[in-house]
Amino acid sequence: MRMVEKVNLDQKLGLFADYWSPKIVAEVNDSNVKVVKLKGEFDWHSHEKEDELFLVLKGQFRLCLRSGDLVLRVGDLAVVPRGVEHKPVADEEAHVLLLEPKTTVNTGSVRSERTVAEPERI
Repeated sequence: MRMVEKVNLDQKLGLFADYWSPKIVAEVNDSNVKVVKLKGEFDWHSHEKEDELFLVLKGQFRLCLRSGDLVLRVGDLAVVPRGVEHKPVADEEAHVLLLEPKTTVNTGSVRSERTVAEPERI
């Protein structure tokens, strides 16, 4: 049986400085709860089999979609359904919580220098 743990997201976000490198902070069923720092532009990509939830904790970012951009600010969340191409863009540093299946690779089917196949747990 797993123990009940308290996780402080600000404390976890203080443990790293790199951008676009999600870190696992908890698990829920077959999903990972991750935190990530965004700054600049990410790659256009989609996830063939996984939906992806973004919740803004600090700052703001644009979630670019082929159908138009969404601006997400603190307290906003959006779910990108599987198969929908998207690209996060943050002009200033933003902190985001992600909820996604454990099989999710951050760049989806695209492979680049930003691909993190097995995120670190912090």
